[in-house]
Amino acid sequence: MKYAIIDIGSNSVRLMLWASGKTLYKKVKTTRLGEGLAAFGRLQLPAMERTLRAVGEFVGEGRGSDAEIHVFATAAVRSSLNGQDFCREVSRLFGVDVDVVSGRDEALLAMLGALGKRDGGIIDIGGASTEICLKKCGELVFTRSLDIGAVRLHDECGEDMDKLLSRIRSTLAELPVAASDTVYAVGGTASTLASLKLELEGYDPALLQETALPRKWVRDTSERLFALPLEERRLLKGMDAARADILGGATLLLEQIMERMGISEVKFSDRDNLEGYLALKGLK
Repeated sequence: MKYAIIDIGSNSVRLMLWASGKTLYKKVKTTRLGEGLAAFGRLQLPAMERTLRAVGEFVGEGRGSDAEIHVFATAAVRSSLNGQDFCREVSRLFGVDVDVVSGRDEALLAMLGALGKRDGGIIDIGGASTEICLKKCGELVFTRSLDIGAVRLHDECGEDMDKLLSRIRSTLAELPVAASDTVYAVGGTASTLASLKLELEGYDPALLQETALPRKWVRDTSERLFALPLEERRLLKGMDAARADILGGATLLLEQIMERMGISEVKFSDRDNLEGYLALKGLK
């Protein structure tokens, strides 16, 4: 069976084509669906239009590959006042239903994708939310979806360090100390940081998988990003130019999570909530 899995995220829309027990390829389009959500509580029309175009392209690609299409949406749609209106528009235009996953399920998707049946932890910094899961002895010991993410932080705080730290630390106050098992970071923030660390031009999942991101390196990178003008950030080798404006705050968020939870290092996983969705829904 061939599947096209489409993830409507708060910063980007992603496609995974999967068949014969493996991922054939992934694609991403940055549409910034969550832009303005923090200020207005609603998805904004330009952001919805950008996102609908991307979803339409990916649905068309899935149908062109004779794949069974599954579409899910996360925090921006889940938390917005007009999220259901957006889902109805997707259904009207493209003939597919949108599965709006809960915060808990969003965390489970990332864990299932990155860890499978193994113990460990995941940190998934998205556009409007951040998911954290810890698993010990085959059992979930902590799972949380936090209303903080790369786009939301940028919209609320810009690059005001005092505001950023206050917002981040108040949100992270109740996080536990992590287990000693491997903790993976997934999603666009993590993949961009892994690319920056390797100074990799072009996305290569085989090279990026398991890239280690020590806490000191994450902290130093956050400081470096805030010190550079936006145009210079965009020119950094490994930078996703569409993410350059939000990466500083997101990197600071990752570093603060690691500090709060006593995590000395995270590893990047290219296997994430797209593969996790297949597992959660029993499609594999």
